[in-house]
Amino acid sequence: MNIIAKTSAAALLAAGALAGTVTGAAAQDVTMRIGWTTSDGEADPYAIAARQIQAELEERAPGVFDVEFFPNNQLGDEKQMIEALQFGTLDLGIITNAPVGNVEPAFQILDMPFLFPDEEAAHEALDGELGDELMSRLEGSGIVGLGFAEGGFRNMINNARPIQQPDDVEGVKFRVMQNPVFIDMFQSLGGNAVPMAWGETFTAAQQGTIDGLEIPLAVIASNKYADVVEYLSLTQHTYSALDILASERFLSGLSDEQRTTVTEAVDAAIETQRQTVQENADAVLAQLEEAGMTINEIEDPEAFREKVKPVYDSFRDDIGSDLVDMALGQSGSE
Repeated sequence: MNIIAKTSAAALLAAGALAGTVTGAAAQDVTMRIGWTTSDGEADPYAIAARQIQAELEERAPGVFDVEFFPNNQLGDEKQMIEALQFGTLDLGIITNAPVGNVEPAFQILDMPFLFPDEEAAHEALDGELGDELMSRLEGSGIVGLGFAEGGFRNMINNARPIQQPDDVEGVKFRVMQNPVFIDMFQSLGGNAVPMAWGETFTAAQQGTIDGLEIPLAVIASNKYADVVEYLSLTQHTYSALDILASERFLSGLSDEQRTTVTEAVDAAIETQRQTVQENADAVLAQLEEAGMTINEIEDPEAFREKVKPVYDSFRDDIGSDLVDMALGQSGSE
């Protein structure tokens, strides 16, 4: 999905003309700083996306892009990285969707509980009209959306008990992202939602400050949560889109050809990253079980869907009624 071509080409070309295109010797050494908050592990979906972007850039423009990686909260939490993208001190960020909702509330639609029944439905919506509409709304923010990589479905892990039905969530202290949709989701299920930055979460789980959290399988494994959390419940309550975001200042300093190379590289990287994450899922689940986690599926997904319906009503005005209806129609959830 070439979002720049559809939504930001005119603005970027104008900015590029002012900044001057990158030519000659400088064109052979374009530094691209890519940041994300999770590990640099082989199975980590954020890291897979970053490495694949680097590989696709090198294939298309050998020696032009000098890619530097900043995983593991090296540049701060995701709120700080979004600000760095806006200021131009970070070039590319692989950002969990939820914090982007603080920049543009429409992005909250992707975090609504039980929106997508499977990965295929999510990809179709994100690569189509819904994804295009969301990325277009970032115009004027200093950030350009390039596409959506895959984090996988988010699941609940905790040390209190297996989550098999909605009542099992009641009273459990779950770390949630600092995002109102996730807070509302867990409150609607009767849980004790504890907003917390990612960098503080492992220690909080280890020390018992929280009972658990909710994250995709690969992130559980790559960040070694099996060492400190006992129960994994395959709730698949939210599809985790990883927003690939670029600094408008960075892109405007590139030549037209280089900008095209970046967008094409990201498109290709997303396709490969999604395949890799899905192929890894079964192996990751086996790894977590071997590491000692007690794993269960939920008994009645529809009971969970019914319980969280008020969340859609709460955020309809904030997200936009038309966008909510578009997403429900494209996801097959209506």
